Amino acid sequence: MNIIKNKILNDIISLLTNIKMKKSTLIIIGILGLIVLWGFGSYNGLVTLNERADAQWAKVETQYQRRFDLIPNLVASVEGIMKQEKDIFLAIAEARTRYAGASTPNEKAQAATQLEGSLSRLLVVMENYPQLQSSQNVRDLMTQLEGTENRISVERTRFNDEILAYNTAIKRFPRNIMASIFGFGERAYFKSAEGADVAPKVDLTQ
Repeated sequence: MNIIKNKILNDIISLLTNIKMKKSTLIIIGILGLIVLWGFGSYNGLVTLNERADAQWAKVETQYQRRFDLIPNLVASVEGIMKQEKDIFLAIAEARTRYAGASTPNEKAQAATQLEGSLSRLLVVMENYPQLQSSQNVRDLMTQLEGTENRISVERTRFNDEILAYNTAIKRFPRNIMASIFGFGERAYFKSAEGADVAPKVDLTQ
């Protein structure tokens, strides 16, 4: 009888032990599952923020391209009259070439900033040429250029907003762990050269 009791007791103890082990296993599996789900969510969130920043930069580039498309027409309209200003035209051509060869947003931003400086010089010098004041073609080009500069300013501000959201996400715990594992590095904000954030203007009405 004692043997039977001992066997039953051992069976009960074994059953309880197995149940505890199964519960522990299920808890561990559940925790691991939550970690995996969090990992997927964090990774996808970082990808989304990165893609949004890229998409916004594409909008900046669209406005840059519009500016670059307008400038040759403006140069062609004034170059014949402003022959002695060759250094400005060379600087503009160099900036356009540099932009075309740029491969990263930072390089393109630097080339665009260089162009802004040269373009500002051109527009200031244009004020000294009364012949240009009566040109409707030049006036039209200036109006289009000014509108483009305003749109560039807006899109660059939005780009920096997207970069802020992305950079903040990759630095906050615990998402910074996922960012480090999958190589999501900090991205640079767009920074204009001093005075380059002001759209170049020239008054042709005087």
